Amino acid sequence: MSVTPFWVAGKPRTGSIVHEVHSPFDGTLVGSHAEPSAADVDEAVQAAVDVQSAALATTAAQRADALMHVSQQITARAEEIAQLITAENGKPLMWSRIEVTRGASTFRWAAEEARRWSGELQRLDTDATSAGRMAVIRRFPNGPVLGIAPFNFPLNLVAHKVAPALAVGAPIIVKPAPATPMTALLLGELLAQTDLPAGMWSVLPLANEQTADLVADPRLPVVSFTGSETVGYHIQASQPTKHVVLELGGNAAAVVLADWSSDADLEWAATRIATFGNYQAGQSCVSVQRVLVDESVYERFVPLLVAKLEALKTGAPTDEDVQVGPVINDAAAARIQSWIDDAVASGATLLAGGTREGTTIAPTLLSDAPAEAKVSCEEVFGPVMTIAPVAGVDAALAAVNDSRFGLQAGIFTHDLQVAFRAHRELVVGGVVIGDVPSFRADQMPYGGVKSSGLGREGLRAAMTDLTHDRVMVLTGLDL
Repeated sequence: MSVTPFWVAGKPRTGSIVHEVHSPFDGTLVGSHAEPSAADVDEAVQAAVDVQSAALATTAAQRADALMHVSQQITARAEEIAQLITAENGKPLMWSRIEVTRGASTFRWAAEEARRWSGELQRLDTDATSAGRMAVIRRFPNGPVLGIAPFNFPLNLVAHKVAPALAVGAPIIVKPAPATPMTALLLGELLAQTDLPAGMWSVLPLANEQTADLVADPRLPVVSFTGSETVGYHIQASQPTKHVVLELGGNAAAVVLADWSSDADLEWAATRIATFGNYQAGQSCVSVQRVLVDESVYERFVPLLVAKLEALKTGAPTDEDVQVGPVINDAAAARIQSWIDDAVASGATLLAGGTREGTTIAPTLLSDAPAEAKVSCEEVFGPVMTIAPVAGVDAALAAVNDSRFGLQAGIFTHDLQVAFRAHRELVVGGVVIGDVPSFRADQMPYGGVKSSGLGREGLRAAMTDLTHDRVMVLTGLDL
């Protein structure tokens, strides 16, 4: 098997140290890649610094055409990329194919936003002393970006680092997760087919322990990190002068309220909650973790949800009908199993799942879990949910907010007043009405509050986050 190169300033590069990537399901070899040396890393950073003027001088058409090319190539090679994602990440093919579609959409949205990235005009003659003056307000990059991506979406979360940066003309260095670098390296192959200036992007598959110097490098004033809370807040604390964007974790709640009470309503909610508590094997920041059900429908809803969970098929992620694959490694599987066991030992009742086979955890549902149990108050990042009854809207909204996380929440209700109240009162980055908190359209602003992060992704929102206003005042105009 050939060694996949990494990318320095848009050019493929090999090295003397080679790492193998193995499937988290059965350990089979997926591929191997070269590791960048310290000199390679320094060259990539300096190239990002040196290319800034040329990057800013690119036209909107040039940036948009490059981004659209990547989008089209992802679509053209969709099955190949989906198979690669499944091989290195372990998610079932059905979810990998959806990720590929989203990745193509993310680059397409970036291309469209690049063409609209125009700034605004502001009349200043609203005051007599400013007669004849107008402000032209445009946004310019804060500087070269270091994008650090996680393992759970090897294509689309890398896309959410790369696409908005390139759309605004900001050079970017991407560090993919060590467990899943192969998809990001393939993305480098697609970027290399564009006419973006050399140095505008690099893909460096570094080990996590090799990244501290890169994070601290003063030549990279922007760090966009998606991953664990511990690492994210360490980056923020250690780099107080940098612009740091953090997309961290959550323990997302799905709420089924009393008015969501017909058989069809409950069937829909149970299907969606079961599916999106376990998609990506629960390894998503907005995977359903806490299920809160109004006490008036609780007894009807629980057996529906249990049946839906028991119907989910686990197994080899390459099987077309498998819905729940493995978690990323043995250590993660052991941790998740220990959290389930600890909750049961503390008084929780196991309603479904609770078993482990290798790196595969059966879809698990727990009732009566103590508030202090890790499955209740921390991010499981696995196919585990808790369920509890709540007495009305007040109690439901209070329960959602009773968390140090605040990423997204899902509220199953038909009541428009309750929907707007939830939007006002829930301390989260997004409220999804009539569906699970796991819904994300890639063009919408996405991110959290409290311990779930800082800043926003989603193409236009991320482009704004990576840039700053710069004002030009025109004088002596006949307005």
